Amino acid sequence: MIDIPLAADLRPCTFKDFFGQEHLVGNSGFITKSISAKTPLSIILWGPPGCGKTTLAHIYARAFSAHFVSFSTVFGSVSDLRKIVKEAEASPLFNTKTILFVDEIHRFNKAQQDAFLPYVERGTITLIGATTENPSFSLNNALLSRVRVLTLNPLTDDDLYKILDNYEKKHSKLPLDDDTRRYLITMAQGDGRYLLNMIENIRNIDNIEDMKLSDLELLFQKRAALYDRSGDGHYNLISALQKSIRGSDPDASLYWFARMLEGGEDPIYISRRLIRIASEDIGLADPEALKIALSARDAYTIMGSPEGDLPLAEAVVYLALAPKSNAIYTAYADARRLAADSTHMPPPSTILNAPTKLMKNLGYGKGYIYDHDTADNFSGQNYFPNGMPRANLYNPIERGFEREMRKRIDYFSGLRKSIASSQE
Repeated sequence: MIDIPLAADLRPCTFKDFFGQEHLVGNSGFITKSISAKTPLSIILWGPPGCGKTTLAHIYARAFSAHFVSFSTVFGSVSDLRKIVKEAEASPLFNTKTILFVDEIHRFNKAQQDAFLPYVERGTITLIGATTENPSFSLNNALLSRVRVLTLNPLTDDDLYKILDNYEKKHSKLPLDDDTRRYLITMAQGDGRYLLNMIENIRNIDNIEDMKLSDLELLFQKRAALYDRSGDGHYNLISALQKSIRGSDPDASLYWFARMLEGGEDPIYISRRLIRIASEDIGLADPEALKIALSARDAYTIMGSPEGDLPLAEAVVYLALAPKSNAIYTAYADARRLAADSTHMPPPSTILNAPTKLMKNLGYGKGYIYDHDTADNFSGQNYFPNGMPRANLYNPIERGFEREMRKRIDYFSGLRKSIASSQE
């Protein structure tokens, strides 16, 4: 006799026993409306492990009394797909919809994904794909245009408690107190399958009646963080870190920094982003920010983890609490656009050197004023190409050190206007 894993044994057959994803299976959810309309639609279920993608696909197919076929991304081939389609068209089930479920559909390459297109287009099959990867990057546009992408969320603690209670109703009550139950929910981290696997491990232990929190901690130890250094987790968390720093929230910034380290992210990658943040989000509002970020990177390079993590944490907090300005970031972007539109315009001949007689005869350097020879060390002459209106690119804000930069700009602007007036 084959032992069925608990996750498979307790797989819900109806939405009554399905916990979570209320935004899809609630009264106004897309799945509910699709079933009410009696129209099975091709969909991609995108969400983290253990959130109910496979279960939802099974229940969805059962709601239409459809023929459910699972297709393996590991062993399946295009020829296998053609066999499934042929059976769907020629078998006694011809009048029954065939729903083809493809788990981890992102593992298929472009050619394999394209193989689904004509059958989905003709309605020969209804495709349900499940993926933990962002479909925008892992699926081709032709397939995405023919399906509806539905996002599933990690299960909430309430959802996980319901799964635990459901197990105890159908099997036996576990000898767990509030602390041990809470430990299981925390360890599951939104993953219903992982919770059921832990329950299965517990019920196979001798002397389960004496199970204590310390026993559970020893049994399950520390769960590996849900993090993909080359996928969505990588980009989502670094985005959360940068936006938390930009938003001047040191606590959230430290949290996302720690989350990335827990997931195994390369601290050097984080340090590079901190250097970028110091330039992009802080700039000259606090010139020390870039120095702090660079020093933290150097300190980590010398010490490594875990000792070198602390200087990075210091930099995270410093950047979060530093005055913010993107004036340099926007000024540089504007300068790039202006430069791209005026690459044909040479510098004014006044400010060009004349190392040869020919260049001198052409007027290079003629009329140039050496600023150090003026009373204020400021000539006010034009440095932009002739015929180009003077551009106002850098606009510092009244915050942090940029207040001083604002004063300097205003000072030189005043001198420039005074000089221009005297020359009229």
